[in-house]
Amino acid sequence: MGVKVSLIVNMHNPGDTADACIRSALEQTMPADEYEVIFVDDGSTDGTAERLDAIAAVRRHVRALHLPHTGSPARGRNVGLAAAAGDYVLFLDPGDRLEREALERMHERAVESDADVLAGRLTRDSGPPMTAFGRSTARADILRDRLLTLLHPQQLYRRAFLEEHELGFSVPGGRMGEQAFVLRAFLRAKVIAVLAEHVCCHLGERPRAEEEPRAIVKELQALLDDVDAYLGEGRQRDRVYAYWLRYAVLRPLLTSKFAESSVDRGMHFRVVQEFMVRRFPERLDRHLPVQLRVVAAYVRAGRLDQIVLMSNASKRAGLRADLTEVRWDAHVLVLGLTVEVLSGDGSPDKYRMDGERVHWIPPRSLDTRQLGEDLTDITDDVERARIELYVRHTETGVVHFLPLAQRVERVSAGRRRIRVRIKGETRLDISDAALGEPLSPGQWEVHVRMFSGAGQARSRVSRPDGPLNCLGVLAQRPRMRLVVPCWSDQGELGLAIEPRSFTESIALVSPGVEVKHLGRHLYVVLPVPYVPPSGGPPLELVMRGAGRRAREVSAPALVEAGVPGRLAGQLVAKVPVKRLFPGPEHLGPGAWLCSLRSAEEELGLRFSLEMRKGRIEARPAAAVDPGRRSPMGRDTALHRLGRRLPGARHLVRWARAGGRRYLTD
Repeated sequence: MGVKVSLIVNMHNPGDTADACIRSALEQTMPADEYEVIFVDDGSTDGTAERLDAIAAVRRHVRALHLPHTGSPARGRNVGLAAAAGDYVLFLDPGDRLEREALERMHERAVESDADVLAGRLTRDSGPPMTAFGRSTARADILRDRLLTLLHPQQLYRRAFLEEHELGFSVPGGRMGEQAFVLRAFLRAKVIAVLAEHVCCHLGERPRAEEEPRAIVKELQALLDDVDAYLGEGRQRDRVYAYWLRYAVLRPLLTSKFAESSVDRGMHFRVVQEFMVRRFPERLDRHLPVQLRVVAAYVRAGRLDQIVLMSNASKRAGLRADLTEVRWDAHVLVLGLTVEVLSGDGSPDKYRMDGERVHWIPPRSLDTRQLGEDLTDITDDVERARIELYVRHTETGVVHFLPLAQRVERVSAGRRRIRVRIKGETRLDISDAALGEPLSPGQWEVHVRMFSGAGQARSRVSRPDGPLNCLGVLAQRPRMRLVVPCWSDQGELGLAIEPRSFTESIALVSPGVEVKHLGRHLYVVLPVPYVPPSGGPPLELVMRGAGRRAREVSAPALVEAGVPGRLAGQLVAKVPVKRLFPGPEHLGPGAWLCSLRSAEEELGLRFSLEMRKGRIEARPAAAVDPGRRSPMGRDTALHRLGRRLPGARHLVRWARAGGRRYLTD
């Protein structure tokens, strides 16, 4: 049987960061005689070459090739491609990691769809989600299926297809060269398939390499020639052109690096200006967001000064996403939210009204005499404003988009000014939210991204005003699973699926704690998201002092009736409190870290208790510094009494300062 897949991994001094990549390449479920791994060492000096040789010596399906250092992965990929024997090839970077069944699933789907290129689901730890993986498709379209967001070389390519069209990576190459290789493959492929229901590869972080503007323009010039050869004149070609105008030409002009590099920015600007005159006609500007339309106008007018001013005035947009509703409809979580883009100073974006037309308001420092009304008109963009809501697994980085009903609202913001916000509602059913499959166990974050009339931004979804809804629900399909809404210390919404224990389910929602100080006792009330029929195991609230002297106070915690529609139950602990001369069973002054103890485990809670001047309040656990020390030093009863005497702290500081000042040898 021949080799089905050749896996090509280029490396240069990766150190220990390549361990996960190497392990994932060797531990595939595809039989070893059906795939090969080609490690290409780009002149490593950290022992990687010897390590790869050792691996290849004991595994027949592994080869190690060695090159003198080139400084770019492009040549290594080309050498690996020339040596490959598989029907398909897959490229990896040393920081990437494959799922165990990735090659088997990708090859099976590629053969099934007769694909020249197959994009298996990619995920990464940070950055925006990849919208191209919203669904699987056997015949994807470059624009309709948003393949321009997938210009990563970590995809499966038919080797005969690459050889037929003489496709390879440009040397020395770079990020631009990689994207050009993928787009050329997309343009020439008869069939492009997308495998979205299973994660295939986790992308690692790559250091950003500096690319010279002339080299970028040269690569882009050749790429646009290819676009002209494969796409006739029309809207599709204009959209592809506009993509490169936006991301490769204009966006770099709004970076702080461009604004601050006074020596090189003149040359950079001239190169861009000449290139735009040759290849990017003004009709493409209508496909750009308004800020980049303005930048394009200034480039064509030769106004470098205005671009520098705009770069300095343009602050990163933010997003405010407020929950207006959190409730359960059977086992389906219903979320209502209001979303609005914020300007750099944190206030909502405002736009100017001119009759029925909506206009973007440029920064005051700009010379707007050359900006026509049609250039700042964003009426159509406002009507098309939308939000995307998605959940992200905190450990794997897997993203799934949620169905959303939404509407755009214009809100008056004073004379001839409006704000644009979107109200939406989603129904999150964990039994089919993962492209028709159940969400996997673990913790999921809820994110939102908004595309407004003047830009886009993304953010976590924030908690509503008022009490938190911590009611857990048992989902019925495909089996009984507990689902618990939970909140971060910053009030951001998350979802915990299948907590490991009753204790953990309470710890997840512990930021919703309430404390009441009545007489000589403190009542600590914790939300309980789900009460099992047995009532749960016996629990104990444990409080440990964060001061210098180790102290521990514990109290039994009992489950009581909750709040209908918001809490299944409440865990109440009654703790004795004493301000002066507290005994071992009393909670005294200072900060206390809290945990919940059962017969099987003890878990830390996400809040701490702090007693100051007779007041007791709950704070996030991260706010307590266990290493914090009082100026009084030791923590005896006498010292605690002294800390409460008027002026005692200042007297101690003066005494210590004097002692340090007059010390003699």
